[in-house]
Formats: sequence, structure tokens, C-alpha cells
Amino acid sequence: MENYIQVSSISEVERVEFYKKTYTHVAFGVLAFIVVEYLMLSSEFLVRIALSLSQGKMWLLMLGGFMIATTYAERMAIKSHDRNKQYLGYLIYIIAQAFIFIPMIYMAMSMTDGPNLIKQAAVLTLSLFTGLSAVVLFTKKDFSFMKRFLTIGFFIALGLVVAGVLFGFNLGLWFSVGMIILAAGSILYQTSNLVNQYSTDQYVSAAIGLFASLMLLFWYILSIFLSRD
Repeated sequence: MENYIQVSSISEVERVEFYKKTYTHVAFGVLAFIVVEYLMLSSEFLVRIALSLSQGKMWLLMLGGFMIATTYAERMAIKSHDRNKQYLGYLIYIIAQAFIFIPMIYMAMSMTDGPNLIKQAAVLTLSLFTGLSAVVLFTKKDFSFMKRFLTIGFFIALGLVVAGVLFGFNLGLWFSVGMIILAAGSILYQTSNLVNQYSTDQYVSAAIGLFASLMLLFWYILSIFLSRD
């Protein structure tokens, strides 16, 4: 069997190099998301499908498909040491994220100040993401203890989303605030896992976890920005 070197066992200089590769792939993921989102929004067919799936109980179908696709992509990337499989998993994840974002971005672009709100939400998201990541990397604090709380929080959030769709009530501002807190906690947890969970050849896999938390944060920050307009 081939031996894989855990990030926790390498020198500080090598670890910094792993971080650089990971965050470079997060940046490329964001760039790829922007390109894929633009191409999807340019297709009337895809926009119609996404908008129809965002209506009423069809949203559960959209959400279910998204969860299946992203779970499959994560498992493909994180459990593999094959670089091609890691990149394929990352690509699937980016495409799934871009598709589920179509209704929100489309709605924002149809608003008078929508494009400016998207920019503001993006800047705030990246600022929070950078700050939270820096807290972990510079303090070297272990946030792995948050896994249990994050798991419970996300299950509760999913239950509220399903209930909201089935019974037709709006989850409102405070739900979005709560999800931003969960996303922030997820960023701390995922950043902390860079050392303990991955081997040195899995920087693409590590980038997926961070990218997922970043996009969750962006979703709810943008939703708050749009709801107040």
C-alpha cells in the first residue's frame, strides 16, 4: 500500500505550502463558480428549470438533488487520493452550487440595485471568510469540538426548511442570521481540519470543505441583503 503523509506530521514550512495550495484552489473554485453561474444564467432553459424548482414544494426536490450531488462530490474527493477524482468531485460540487444559486442570483439581477447588492454581499462574505480562517491559522486553535454542535445545528436548520416549505411559513431574518452563525462555525471547523483530517496530496479535497462553507455564508448574507431592499 502506498503511504500517505498526514499534514499534521510535516514541518511548518511544508504545512504553509499545503495551506497555500488549498486556498488557491478555493479561489479557483470561486472563479469557476462565477463562470459557471454566468453560463447557466445565459441559458433560458436552465433558468426556467431552476425557477420552476424553486416554487413551493418543488424546492424540496431541488434541495434534495443538491444534497445528493454535493454529498457524492464530497465523498468522491475526500475519500480519494486520486487527483483526477478530487478535481471531478470539486467540479460537480461547483456545478451543483451554481445551479441552486440560479433563482437567487436571477432575482437579484432583476432588482434595481441587485448587482450592487451581490457585490456588497460578496465582499462581506470574503472578508468574514478571510478573518475566520486567519483566526484559526494564526492561533492554531483546534475547533474540531464544534463538529457535534454543527451537525445538530444543520439538522435543525434542514428540518425548519422542510417545515417552512410544507406548511408555507417564512423562516425570516433570524433564521438567516442563525445560518450565518452556523456557516461561520463551519469555516472555523473546516479550517481547523486542514491539519488533522487530510494528507499532503489532498489539498483539493480540503478546498471543497472550505468552499462549501464559503458558499453557505454567501447564500444567507445575500438573502439578508435582498430581503431588506
